Amino acid sequence: MVRVLFLGGLGRSGTTLLERLLGELPGVCPLGEVVHLWQRDVADDERCACGKHFSDCEFWSAVGQRAFGGWHHVDVWRILALREAVERTRHIPRLASVRMPAAHRALVDEYADWYARLYEAAAAVSGASVLVDSSKHAALAYCLRFAPSIDLRVVHMVRDSRGVAYSWTKHVARPESDGFDEMTRYTPSRSALLWNAHNTAFALLPRCGVPVRRLRYEDLLADPVSVLQQLAAFADLPSPSVDFIQDGVASLGPCHSAAGNPMRFTVGPVPLRRDDAWRSSLPTGQRRLVGALTSPLRQVYGYRGRS
Repeated sequence: MVRVLFLGGLGRSGTTLLERLLGELPGVCPLGEVVHLWQRDVADDERCACGKHFSDCEFWSAVGQRAFGGWHHVDVWRILALREAVERTRHIPRLASVRMPAAHRALVDEYADWYARLYEAAAAVSGASVLVDSSKHAALAYCLRFAPSIDLRVVHMVRDSRGVAYSWTKHVARPESDGFDEMTRYTPSRSALLWNAHNTAFALLPRCGVPVRRLRYEDLLADPVSVLQQLAAFADLPSPSVDFIQDGVASLGPCHSAAGNPMRFTVGPVPLRRDDAWRSSLPTGQRRLVGALTSPLRQVYGYRGRS
């Protein structure tokens, strides 16, 4: 079986940072947001985190050859159609059910098998014991649990909803697209509703037999060494020294993350400090609105400050 550490939660919660830090541990290979690989990389040939176009990246070329006999054998449109049919938040009740209709289960199995074949090839090419997929989508985690060859472990990453809402309002360029594209933006109210939905979706996963460990963004930045050691134990890895973090600065090497936040391109020293710009930059009315809409879950996760 191939061991996969799946990073879940709503985007802008710190999953890319966590992926990069985990990727520095011995025996770990970060893959990026694999859910977007099919369209953005296989079809659109965007840039890998190594800087090369996907089709020119030696790592991904080797993975595609081993998994599928070459990426030209991958039916991207079939995968995207399967994603629409089974991997949406609205499908989670069915994915969590013990009485899933046989026809739907067949689609889920087919969809999960594409990922299983990719993971198995990535593990063989990299020689890693653990792969990190930062796709974040809860529905994908529910689908992956049906693949018998995947040993799935989920890290549910949460961040104060007000910080997430502010981050979704910012203009962030997508350098890998070789154009002037920007990452998606949401209004604070929209991101608040998504924050509720995506985080709630992970609550049922343990009931489906999937190991889930919740991690707050703020706790990661408060003590990254301890958090990484705990996650290594969660992934059944030997206790690492984490010596690439010194005096609150992480030294990041190159990687082959296929899709995700532009931070995946960063190589070199990265200061590990919380981004709390929302406290002064998110307008008071919006901050109160987001706080009110997400208050129940914020309290569950230990965010008890005033809205």
